[in-house]
This record gives sequence, structure tokens and C-alpha cells, in this order.
Amino acid sequence: MKTKDTTNTLLKLRKVMASAIYTNHPLKAIIVPSSDAHQSEYLAECDLRRSFISGFTGSAGTAVITQKEAALWTDGRYFLQAEQELDTNWILMKMGLKDTPSIEDWLCSVLPEGSYVGVNPFLYSSSSWNKMKIALEKQGHRLLETTEDLVDQVWDNQPVAPATSLITVQENVAGKTVREKLNDLRQRMIKNGVNWLVLTALDEVAWLYNMRASDIEYNPVFFAYSVVGFNSTHLFIHQNRITDEIKNHLTNDVTVHDYDSIIPFLEQNCSSEKTWLSTNSSHAIVSAIYQIYRVTTMYSPVSMTKCVKNPTEINGMIVANNRDAVALCRYFHWMDMEVPKGNVTECSAAAKSLEFRQQEDGFVSLSFATISSSGPTGSIIHYCPNKDDDKPVKADQLYLCDSGAQYRNGTTDTTRTMHFGTPSQHEKDCFTRVLKGHIALASVVFPEGAKGFWLDALARMHLWKVGLDYRHGTGHGVGSFLNVHEGPVGCYIGNSSRVVPFAAEVDLKPGMVITDEPGYYEDGKFGIRIENALLCKKAETQHNFDGKEFYTFESLALIPIQQKMIDRSLLTEDEISWLNAYHHRCREVVGNMLKQRGYEATFEWLMKETQPF
Repeated sequence: MKTKDTTNTLLKLRKVMASAIYTNHPLKAIIVPSSDAHQSEYLAECDLRRSFISGFTGSAGTAVITQKEAALWTDGRYFLQAEQELDTNWILMKMGLKDTPSIEDWLCSVLPEGSYVGVNPFLYSSSSWNKMKIALEKQGHRLLETTEDLVDQVWDNQPVAPATSLITVQENVAGKTVREKLNDLRQRMIKNGVNWLVLTALDEVAWLYNMRASDIEYNPVFFAYSVVGFNSTHLFIHQNRITDEIKNHLTNDVTVHDYDSIIPFLEQNCSSEKTWLSTNSSHAIVSAIYQIYRVTTMYSPVSMTKCVKNPTEINGMIVANNRDAVALCRYFHWMDMEVPKGNVTECSAAAKSLEFRQQEDGFVSLSFATISSSGPTGSIIHYCPNKDDDKPVKADQLYLCDSGAQYRNGTTDTTRTMHFGTPSQHEKDCFTRVLKGHIALASVVFPEGAKGFWLDALARMHLWKVGLDYRHGTGHGVGSFLNVHEGPVGCYIGNSSRVVPFAAEVDLKPGMVITDEPGYYEDGKFGIRIENALLCKKAETQHNFDGKEFYTFESLALIPIQQKMIDRSLLTEDEISWLNAYHHRCREVVGNMLKQRGYEATFEWLMKETQPF
């Protein structure tokens, strides 16, 4: 990983801060979040401001620049990566560690008395703005909106905003029409006593209108807002993107406005009426509504409906995962043959996995950049191989591959860790403890009302027994031909400030899809992760205490778990039974697909890898 020299860029930025051109006062600090105007997790190239100013390319983090210092906050997934990418101008703040100050505490400790701190109001969520504002004002400082983004002023050759082609999702894939979804939403609005609903999250807008695009790499979304009233529906999007096909799809039910007219529309039509907004919407959007008329919740009604898949979407997710399993089995079979020859690199391996996926029906794109890591790079949790620094995949090292795809009927995310030689006993011990955690979560039965964080410890407990752990969440929601990280559902115990507050409030329900991905990482040596997407479903139990329903999970991803990595003596009989039953499903479903399509060699590989343990 290369380190970017940020000296001159920071110098230019500090001059802009001091000039007061975009605020009424010179700024002593600015906050640069990893965000766009829709608070997206993954960003278009034009919105990678924090990456540009700091040189850190991870997907999560916040940069803070004062007139004398620069600091970057990120979570445990990115500690190693940030250490390698940040130059000496930057202080790395490791979130989650007890000695790491919060952004507001650090600012209050370094700023001169009566300082002004600037932030782009479109890039900062309403909840983050309010928290920061209160903390700064307590210490005599002020948080100011900038009229333009200050990083943009020093970013030469900044990429232009994308406007990719819009496509429609038919009812036989979406499960509901746009009109049906709008009717459901209006019932929720009546129940909540509001006149308007404002949607800012890109995946929510895409889901509501049964449309997709590719404005953000790997995420089939498009830049747009939506406002829903009782008698009208409004879509805010650059109008040159609306083709005749899209007009017919939207019908006369939807009024299309220019993307940049969202704030004037809110001020003129919604500001003095009860309006429902998510606190994750930007400060700019929320502040367009007079405070007494704001009805705010942590997440919108669309996000809750979207994360509970309907039967059509569930079937699509199953089909997508089965197709993906065919591609991944072909890929790992190829790796098994080619790695010992010494001709495979991390980049060529990632390219080969893409090649196999591209041969599957309905494939659209990857769902995120493939994590293809051998040995030491596996310890960088969200590592991405680089052609400028490509590394060989070695037969005497662990290989971790975390990858996923977008299909027209579903989204996938699967991780396997394999060894193409002979693993050490320590590697087997660590792998087996990760596997035990994976099985514990995949097989748990739990009562209705359970939250994801209730279950997180199940995936960690066998690592905890020997003093080990991992610095990331155990599971995230997965969209249906939408974002691979889908809120608000999740299985976290304090990893990410972006998602934990939301996931902590959400009950696990049948129809939700969540990943099960415990891991273990030794810095500079290796990484281990085992990940399947799980479908939450009703469990058949002997009793129903207090009349409650009980739920469990079904694994959607069906790819062998490498048995040479397992220390059998650490598994219980129940865990061995789970593994054998899982591998039997791999044979029954994926094995039949491989055979039907003439992939005989991969079929034989699958049979070998899934023998009863």
C-alpha cells in the first residue's frame, strides 16, 4: 500500500479555511466524513473527499483538520491499512480503544478558545450534527455550515458525478409494484400522524421505485431523493436520465423534479407540515423543515420494510446464492490446482473469480471489491489487492477470499479461508474456533424480539475462551439486488458508529438476510474469516413460551468449508453433525447444478471437499 504525501494539499486547505470565503468566520477546524449527500457507506469517485485529503482509502473513517494538526478516526477493520496509508501529517485515532478520544473531545482539547468548526451540511447526518454542535458549544466553540465543500476547492481534476443508465425491476423480481409499495407507505404515514415522508438513502429510493443503476461502483443505485405525500409522490433526479421507458414505468403517479431542487421543494411544501425524516438524513435536509414539524426516527419505514424480504425476493436471494456457489466452487477448484504451481497472484485470483461469476445467468457486477489476500495481507481485514503491488498466493500460507456479486434477482457475500498446502496446528486451532462460532450463530434458536447484538457473543465465545477476538461486527444485512451492506439490521457489539445504534434497536424477523462472519487475524501473519449469508426463518419448537414465536437461520451460501483446516478434536458431535448436514446440502444443490452444466471436474472436487467428516 502506498502512502500519499498530503503536505501541500493540507496547506492549501488550511488557507481556504482561514479565508472565510465559504463561512462567515475563519475556521480553526473542518470535519470531513466518509459520506455523500445521502449518507452512503460506499461512495462514487467524486465523493471520496476524505480519501483525497488524507490518503486513507478505507470505506469508513472521519478526517478532522485543524490549522496545526490532522487526525483520522477509523474502526478496527482498518487499523493496519490506515497505519500503512497515512503519512506523517496525520494522527491515527483507533476507534473502540479505551484511550482514543472522540472527535468532539479531541477538538475541544486542541482548539483555541472560541473557535469555529466547519462541515458541509449535506455530508453530515442530522444526528451527528446535533451531537457535535452540543459538545462544541459546551466548550465555547461553534459548528458552522459551509456554503461549499472546502475539500472540493483544493481538489484538482475532481471526477464528475456519475449518471448511469436506469433500469427497471419487474414485479416477478421485486415481488410488489411501485403503487403497492406506496400504498403500504401511506398506511405507515397515517399511523405515524405525518403529512410527508422524505427519503434520502439511495437504496431506499431504488427499492421504492423498483429501479436500479450503477452510480456507485458495486451498488446498483442512482442519485435521487424522494418525497411522499398522501396525494402525491415526488422523485428528485437529474431529468435528462428519464427515458421513455422510465416515464412509462413511473406512470403519472410520480412527479419528477430536478435533483438540486429538493431543498426549495421541502421549504415551500413541507416545512410547516408534519414531515417524517430519518436522523441519518443530512443536516441540510432535516433543517429545511421547521423543528416543531419534524417527526424523526433513526431509520425510515422503507428501510424496515426493505430489509424483510418478501417471498419473491427470498426466492431470488436463494437463486442468486446458488448461482454464486457454482462460480465459487469452480474458482476454489481452480485455485486448488493452480496455486501449488506458483503462478497465481492475489490480483489474478480475484480476476479469475470474476471471470467465473460473469458466466452465471443474471450477473450484473461484483457487490464489492474482492478481498483476495494471502498470508500477511489477510490480517488487513478489508484488504484489496493492488496491481502496482501484486503479491503471490503461496501454497504455504492461508488464503482468505471475501467476495460477492450483484445478480438481477439478488446480492451475495461469502468468505472462505483455505490452505493449499499443510496448515500449522495454530492455524487449524484458530480456524476451528472461528468455525465453532460460525456454527453457533448459524444454528441458534432465539425468541421473537431478539436483537442482533444479543447473538454476537455466540460467534466470539470460542475465541474468547483462549483470549482471542476480532475487530469487526459479526454480521450485516444484505440487500436484494441492492447494497451488500443493508441496514438497519446487523449483528454488532460496538464495531461501527455508523450502524451499531440502528442495529441495536431492530428485532430480527423472518425474511431478513444477515451475514455470519466471525474471524481471527494475526497482524502481519494471516487472517481467517468464514462467512455465509443467513436467512432468518420461523423455527419449529416443542414449546412457545409466553406465546412467543421462535426463529432460527438457514444458510444461503453453499460452498465447502475446507476440512483440512479443522481440528476435529475441538468440535462437538452437534457441530460435526451441522457441518455434515451443511456439506450434504452443498452436494444436493450445487453438486446437481455442476453436474447438469457439465462441470464434471469441479463436481468431483466438490464431492471430495464435502465428504462426511
